[in-house]
Amino acid sequence: MGATTAILGNDRRMLMIEFLQERNGHAELRDIVEYIAEKEGDTARKHRKSVYVSLMQTHIPRLEREGVVAFNHGVVTLLKIPDDVTVYIEVVNKHDISWSAFYIGTSLVFMAAGGYLKNLPLLLVAMVYLVVSMVHHKKVSRLI
Repeated sequence: MGATTAILGNDRRMLMIEFLQERNGHAELRDIVEYIAEKEGDTARKHRKSVYVSLMQTHIPRLEREGVVAFNHGVVTLLKIPDDVTVYIEVVNKHDISWSAFYIGTSLVFMAAGGYLKNLPLLLVAMVYLVVSMVHHKKVSRLI
């Protein structure tokens, strides 16, 4: 699992693999750059160039060395999906609730219970859990 964590430990590599999965395993590099720039919330030319450079100099070579992708004439091809990839990529159907949203809801229920029962430790733990859930939800929402 350590190699998978190292490979998918970067948002851009995760997004590239997600995009390739959506495109039946192969896509033009420029389409991947556009997708990642959109997911990162900045489609300005300067940012797209930054995404392109990081993919070409860092991410694609690393994934090629690991045997995950092949790059040839501007096309990236997904050769294999790293083990346990679904652990790192939250897959949510259009009308389903994400895990991060579920955790926010659970936190709110426990906060209400802590307030109703006047249980300060429960209330404090629920508040911490809520903050962590909201941070995670914001990060996941940015990527989704």
